[in-house]
Amino acid sequence: MPTSATDTSKSPLAAAVPGSVLRRIDQLPGPRGWPVLGNLPQIRPPEFHLQMERWAQQYGSYFQLRMGPFRLLVTADHEAVVAVLRDRPDGFRRLARMEQVGLEMGLKGGLFGANGETWKRQRRMVMAAFDPGHVKRYFPALVTCADRLRGRWQRAAQSGSSIDLQADLMRFTVDAIAGLAFGTDVNTLESDQDVIQNHLDKIFPKLYSRMITAVPYWRYFKTPSDRALARALASVDTAIDGFVQAARQRLADDPARRAAPQNLLEAMLVAADEPGSGIDDNQVAGNVLTMLLAGEDTTANTLAWCIWLLKEHPAALARAQAEVRCVMADGGPVTPAHLAKLDFVEACMHETMRLKPVAPQLPLQAVKDTVVGDVAVPAGSVVVSLLRVAGMDDSLLPDASLFRPERWLGEDGLSAASAKRLSMPFGAGPRICPGRYLALQEMKMVLLTLLQHFDIQSVATSSGGAPAERLAFAMAPVGLQIRLAPRSAQAQN
Repeated sequence: MPTSATDTSKSPLAAAVPGSVLRRIDQLPGPRGWPVLGNLPQIRPPEFHLQMERWAQQYGSYFQLRMGPFRLLVTADHEAVVAVLRDRPDGFRRLARMEQVGLEMGLKGGLFGANGETWKRQRRMVMAAFDPGHVKRYFPALVTCADRLRGRWQRAAQSGSSIDLQADLMRFTVDAIAGLAFGTDVNTLESDQDVIQNHLDKIFPKLYSRMITAVPYWRYFKTPSDRALARALASVDTAIDGFVQAARQRLADDPARRAAPQNLLEAMLVAADEPGSGIDDNQVAGNVLTMLLAGEDTTANTLAWCIWLLKEHPAALARAQAEVRCVMADGGPVTPAHLAKLDFVEACMHETMRLKPVAPQLPLQAVKDTVVGDVAVPAGSVVVSLLRVAGMDDSLLPDASLFRPERWLGEDGLSAASAKRLSMPFGAGPRICPGRYLALQEMKMVLLTLLQHFDIQSVATSSGGAPAERLAFAMAPVGLQIRLAPRSAQAQN
């Protein structure tokens, strides 16, 4: 947990900024809380990010929250957010509470939650595995996943059935990451049985809810959802151990694979086996879990938001369809060269991530006494960066609340540089997401498959209104159903 706010008048911070007057966290404005409990009773976990953004409008770019005896600094100031993100891992780290909760849940340590020297060792291994050259070699597996998604959607379209958009996209992302990253064909897209995705989707939401729960009840008794979590983790651990053992066997059977690993897991194991790597199979397994969880949630949710936004904006949808159908006019299997030509589709993806970021806020913990803006931050304090607010400010970005993909292409007098500066969907600094290239390839592949082979009849919730934003570690749309009509083979060619 964070430390409580302290008097920094004798802190080295004061000497570090001669002549400046620093505010303490407890001097900042913020929502009025309850005695003892502070703002904890006011927190609504599924919409916590929206509460924070409303408070930023009310109290300004710097405000405080009281979580029991602890005070958190919340900032929506873009320059401060960038500075905090770039000051990792030396100045800021992942929350100690997240690490503690993860260990209590039985999660193996991976890059996402690692800190300090452990993070540095794992980062080298994971970055080697996510090298774009490696990802390009896995491209045929991505095409296979897209073909299966197409088949699943064709069956639904021919029967006139509605599709649970987010669930199908999560099947795709699990299959893609398992095939591309682990060399394992889990094929959830062609199965309606008890698949790994059914276990994965219990983990991140539970991690998030436990992180912001005032009383750690799970240490004393287990609810039905806690027991379901334990079963899910056991199933996922078994699957991951199988992935690692199979990769080890392939490397043993074919030593030449060490010079040219065929998937990300093999590349991680080769890097881990280097003398002095400090990495063991348990840490490799932790990163397998991280990739499954992060790849499932973030990519699938971004795609769901993007497809909904395109349907809500017919001109953008028509332009994206025309681009895809022009690029694929000659037919044939999809290649990396085809994806590279989808400039407007990529702009739609970036605009979606600006408006509907799957990580709209990021809590970090100060490693040492520091300053954020003009606020003194004692070591151990939690700083929550609001990542969407600046990108929604009309004074910083014209028509900031509107879905205008052309801004990413510098069209209609809009500045692509401004959008890129304000939008940070993959983070910034040394801890920028290592899987961003793979995520963009996956998203382009799904949108190409959808826009080449189908016409979208509707994307809507059961009420017909806009989907609610629900935060469960990642921010997801609630209840989107899509109905598709298959294009004729003649039209596709």
